Amino acid sequence: MSGSSSKLPIQELWLASSNAKKMVELLRLLEPLGIRVRSMSEAAEDIEIIEDQDSFAGNAEKKAVTLARAVNGFAIGDDSGICVDALDGAPGIYSARFAGEHASDQDRNQLLLTQLKGLSPDERGARFVCHICLASPSGEVLTRIEEDCPGQILFAVKGEGGFGYDPLF
Repeated sequence: MSGSSSKLPIQELWLASSNAKKMVELLRLLEPLGIRVRSMSEAAEDIEIIEDQDSFAGNAEKKAVTLARAVNGFAIGDDSGICVDALDGAPGIYSARFAGEHASDQDRNQLLLTQLKGLSPDERGARFVCHICLASPSGEVLTRIEEDCPGQILFAVKGEGGFGYDPLF
């Protein structure tokens, strides 16, 4: 885009997450487009959103709508996680709390490895699921999308720069 008259419909977007690594990813994607990304922690009031819905879609919508109304701005909410075939889709929507409320990424990855111990590569199928929801200042859901990425759980952590379950996937 060139010229001062070019403007995107949304110039500021709030992120309904306290995950600093998600904030970095969103900044990387949206700052080049001239969209100011704001963290939930910047809101005038403390906002706590309990992820108590029974689906990725429900949690993402609740987060986006709650924050959009609270800040009177456009907000994006997401819920994502890993669904492991051998664990009947677990940890799924409980991915962040899989090893307990205050567990680290390393703790969650270790628990997953322990639960899959002895399984062959063919038995380690999994998929990452991410649902994203965009809400208007009034709380209207403007758009939503859910995608997944199939793969397998490795036998040990590998790679650099990933977070969450990335090093095992």
